[in-house]
Amino acid sequence: MDRWTFGADPLPQTMRAAALLRRVASLALALENEDDEIERLIGHLERCEAMLRQRVPADPVPRVGDAASGDGRVYLDHAFDVGAYNPCVPEYAIEVEGDRAQGSVTFPIAYEGPPGLVHGGFLAVFFDCAVQHHNCELGLAGKTTSLLLTYKRPTPLLTDLTFVLVRSVGDDRIRTLGTLLAGDKVLCQAEVGAIAGVRANLPEVSPRRGVTA
Repeated sequence: MDRWTFGADPLPQTMRAAALLRRVASLALALENEDDEIERLIGHLERCEAMLRQRVPADPVPRVGDAASGDGRVYLDHAFDVGAYNPCVPEYAIEVEGDRAQGSVTFPIAYEGPPGLVHGGFLAVFFDCAVQHHNCELGLAGKTTSLLLTYKRPTPLLTDLTFVLVRSVGDDRIRTLGTLLAGDKVLCQAEVGAIAGVRANLPEVSPRRGVTA
């Protein structure tokens, strides 16, 4: 079955920016004192914000469904690797083998909650995105209907972690059990439910409309 996609691919430049912003945010959070480089960065970002605001659509509504022919913004595909273009979402690597998937993830300082540990909310975001990636890779996906996390042990930052996803499909529901591990120690488990969507029912989504100078 074909992979499930919906929306435009992110621009390569957007992906480069996301990775850089994530790294710089983590460095800024680790500073002991205010720094001239950060001040220069703030000034440059403020100028960049002003320029980009003139180049993006004024209407923030995504061009999907009834708004597909409108003047809103392009909608990016959220099926795979959202963290590759959105610095607010963790990056991960994943290998899909049918109803089982496995992969790795490392959480930088930007996702800290308790000292040296990952904020539990980011673990929820991670599992939701990884499960959606798994479902979309297999060509049967849909909106998340439930997400239950059980925290077994604190999840450390800056540590190579592994995860396993096992899914089952019944009627119009997709259910996944996810496990996050440090070595053989279970850190967190997730039970994720989703409704199986029908591709024919997907709303129209507008493609990119060209490069804005």
